[in-house]
Amino acid sequence: MSQALTIFGLGNPGAAYENTRHNTGARLVTALADQKPKKKATLLLPMTFMNKSGEAVAKVIKSKKAAENLVVVHDDLDLPLGKFKISFGRSSGGHRGVESIIKKLKTQNFIRLRVGIAPTTPSGKLKKPVGEKVVVDFILGKFKPAEELKLKKLTPKLIETLDAILIDGWPLAMNRFN
Repeated sequence: MSQALTIFGLGNPGAAYENTRHNTGARLVTALADQKPKKKATLLLPMTFMNKSGEAVAKVIKSKKAAENLVVVHDDLDLPLGKFKISFGRSSGGHRGVESIIKKLKTQNFIRLRVGIAPTTPSGKLKKPVGEKVVVDFILGKFKPAEELKLKKLTPKLIETLDAILIDGWPLAMNRFN
């Protein structure tokens, strides 16, 4: 990959949101910064609320071509906690932060590292919350201790994945980790 990547970790600003599920992207980019990525990248945390993420991203990403070197790390309610997926050029899937970015950049051609936050049944089946208020309360809620532990255990793998995207590019990283 010839161009340096810009990595945005999505979340909400302020201490009240610090350890919430919706701040998973910001937490992971902060963890990556602490580990020092193996290849140069610009790591950013928007200081806008999630639904306005596009405003912050658009200040840095000025063209559709530049968007192809953008990595957005965010929580995903369509994946179980402990799972993640790399995607490129996909719709927002209902994630309002990603929706805001697509709208402001006028393209969905950017890399996403989607980190699962959804609960599962004991058999491992996805058990997503239903209803606007229930979903909002869930994503803005803090991780339970067992969930926090699961995320902490997953963090090194997510950092390895981001490093792979930086070093090898998203298609190879996708083949390796998805």
